[in-house]
Amino acid sequence: MPFVEYVNPACTGDIILERNVYKDRPEVLLIERGSCPFVGKWAFPGGHMNLGTETVENCVVRELKEETGLVVLEKDLRLFGVYSEPKRDPRGHYVTHVYTAESFEGQLEANDDASDAKWFFLDDLPELAFDHEKIINDYIAKNKYIWKGMKK
Repeated sequence: MPFVEYVNPACTGDIILERNVYKDRPEVLLIERGSCPFVGKWAFPGGHMNLGTETVENCVVRELKEETGLVVLEKDLRLFGVYSEPKRDPRGHYVTHVYTAESFEGQLEANDDASDAKWFFLDDLPELAFDHEKIINDYIAKNKYIWKGMKK
């Protein structure tokens, strides 16, 4: 039987990290991208899974720490969804596993390929990179967040 070489999509992991400092007005953590594509646009912390050395959950924990200085434990991650639309990333076909968490430690500081990291209210988000607007709208819909002026 002949050997078949497959060309597969890249695998990434992202995190929707939420905090509720203000009653009934949750915030999510976003990073400002400092590298292509989408330089200067905002996105969820996350990135590429290292081949042969980590799980997607390891990747999410590592990328969050590298980009923001914050630490989340794997046990606190909850799989939110998998996004695999072939044209979701201009670099090629990427499949991202999006996790959520609310527990974290550390001091927020933009690092690595993030030029900034900030908390944003769900009803006052900046322009998002990739398909992250779709992802956050799915998150809002799933969690039934409804407030005046909410983006749909």
